[in-house]
Amino acid sequence: MLIHAADSLNLPTLAQAALIHVGQPAALSGATSLALHGISAAVGPVIHLSVPPAKRARSKPGLVVHRAEYQPSDVVELDGLPAFSLDLALADYLCDGDERTAFAAVDQAMAGLPPDHSRTLRKNVRDRLVDRRDRRGIHRGQMLLALATGKAESPPESILKLIVVEAGFPVPEVQFEITAVDGRRLYVLDIAWPELRIALEYDGFAAHEERQESDAQRDARMAGRGWTTIRATAADLRDPSRLLSELRDAFTLRSRHLA
Repeated sequence: MLIHAADSLNLPTLAQAALIHVGQPAALSGATSLALHGISAAVGPVIHLSVPPAKRARSKPGLVVHRAEYQPSDVVELDGLPAFSLDLALADYLCDGDERTAFAAVDQAMAGLPPDHSRTLRKNVRDRLVDRRDRRGIHRGQMLLALATGKAESPPESILKLIVVEAGFPVPEVQFEITAVDGRRLYVLDIAWPELRIALEYDGFAAHEERQESDAQRDARMAGRGWTTIRATAADLRDPSRLLSELRDAFTLRSRHLA
């Protein structure tokens, strides 16, 4: 199959090439299915697809072939390509995908959904987890699903929440609103522990470079309201030791004041 150079890095094009290489029956699954469903947290350079256990197909660089039992009803058409349904792809990835990416993916899948739709998606994913033949990773998958709210504004914010929870801190509130006496919304905090008045804000690189001065002013105003604000960057997602140390110090100090 000839692929135009401009399309060589296009996900649907790469996915279609993988399907042609493997042949039917096959369906895009895992991170590839999630990416085609619009979950940017799962976008990656490797194509994942699943085939029935009896089918002969091998993985190769850039392509991972999974063997799994699935029904025709488990497959939907995305960009004209066969792919696992969103609930099945999420359940699989919550169990055996990268933990941080999996959590960010389910959080993103819930983002912006009406409450009833979010509850339905959560239930469908939960049912998929319960019905899995492969029991490995189910406990992790259920934990990540329970932690997801769909309120984070970006995958890094979801990952930040997971980092602090796994470090032993209480589950925080996400997108917590600070209001004036008359009810006007003043600020929205990425992550917060309101009872201790501790806020954790994620600074994307570009946004932070442009807003350093205004962020400092905002932190000062928040301090005047009794809040401690800790700021995290992409570097803290890779190595959270500095962040977690600062957060522990803030928790210790505030806990003493409340004792």
